[in-house]
Amino acid sequence: MGTLRILALAVLVYAFSAAQALASQALTIDIYGPGQSRVNLTIATPLGVAGGPAPSDAAKFQQLVEQNLDFLPFIRVVPGTEVLGGVRLAGVARDDIDFRRFQVSRVDMVMTAGWQPSGDGSSRLECRVYETFTSRLVVGRAYAGVRADNLSRVADLFCAAFMEALTGHDEFFRSIIAFSRTGRDGSRQIWTVTPQGRELRQITFFKGSSISPSWSKDGRYLAFAHHSNHSHTLGVWDSVKNRIFRTKVPGTTIGGTAFTNDGHVVVAMTRGNMDIFELTTDLTRIARPLVQNWAIDVSPCFTADGRRMVFTSDRQGNPHVFIKDMDTGKETRVTYDGKYNTSPSVSPDGKLVVFSRRTPEGHRIFLHDMETGRERQLSFGPGSDEEPAFSPDGYFVCFASNRTGAYQLYLTTRHGAEPKLLPTGGPSTHPVFGSRLRQ
Repeated sequence: MGTLRILALAVLVYAFSAAQALASQALTIDIYGPGQSRVNLTIATPLGVAGGPAPSDAAKFQQLVEQNLDFLPFIRVVPGTEVLGGVRLAGVARDDIDFRRFQVSRVDMVMTAGWQPSGDGSSRLECRVYETFTSRLVVGRAYAGVRADNLSRVADLFCAAFMEALTGHDEFFRSIIAFSRTGRDGSRQIWTVTPQGRELRQITFFKGSSISPSWSKDGRYLAFAHHSNHSHTLGVWDSVKNRIFRTKVPGTTIGGTAFTNDGHVVVAMTRGNMDIFELTTDLTRIARPLVQNWAIDVSPCFTADGRRMVFTSDRQGNPHVFIKDMDTGKETRVTYDGKYNTSPSVSPDGKLVVFSRRTPEGHRIFLHDMETGRERQLSFGPGSDEEPAFSPDGYFVCFASNRTGAYQLYLTTRHGAEPKLLPTGGPSTHPVFGSRLRQ
């Protein structure tokens, strides 16, 4: 936590210069609309701010940034070999850059990094991105206390600022994914990892199976179900105190967890039938039923404002996705095609729902537009693709797939971009996005 405090205190936001007059010509990207544009960006050779050489951390930082940007389908990182005259600059500020040669090379943006080593072994880092056709500063940040052990966090922070400048959203690089991973002993534990596959951390160490994780809105708490030969319990991990509270719920089998907008835990559990309930703050009693009937109702998931909840129900004879208006209590069927639709995740704004549908070729991820009623297939196997989860910005979708044998996690987008493997160190399922606590 000390490192993060240093970074938080040291992040400086540059003021835009007179180039703001060109803002009407600025490059922006609508990541939600069809026909996305693609931006060509190149990264200049890192330099020492005072004219000296950049430290050894500079090359690693650039590699981390490139890895981050590789997750963005709307960004192409242009190799320096494709730039007229190369990517070594006289300096890192606007006046040090000959933008014309980048324009000729069809490069839309150039990123610079200036390093100033400190006496304590850390460095001060200045990162900027400029538009080459307007010389406009797109984003600029400075970080002090940069060391080898926090390079990945600094890279995430800068990429978050860059993505926000381009799209209006910074959540992806500030998010965290919880999931269930199978160990060599056969137990299933809850782990967390960044969407880029870094900062892998084991959260639970219980015998049996810990599955169905869900995050509180602020990213502090993580609820999960634990199943053993003797009992089914509900667990909640406090990420600030690094403590887990486990308790028996007023039911038997747990079929999914979620959090309400105000932080109350919601579980699907068996009390005669599998229904969905909001629990009291001590997690030992039912505060109120949210969905209750003769059918099996599981897999609750809320919109960001908490006013709508999607879930799976077999009330029509087969599993289908439903959505409930939490203000009116009205429950509406979402899926009609197929005979087996499960594991829904609703976008933060409630406009889209992703889910898994069983097809003759295996389970596939589909997207349902709540405004138009149209559906679109996002994944195409091979194997089975299941348990999709929206990212906090509603653009990325993480899912579990056994396309290479054991189940692993993959990232795609709401537009169905080519899935990218998310390395987790072992067979993994039940992904869910959360927000990293702001530092």
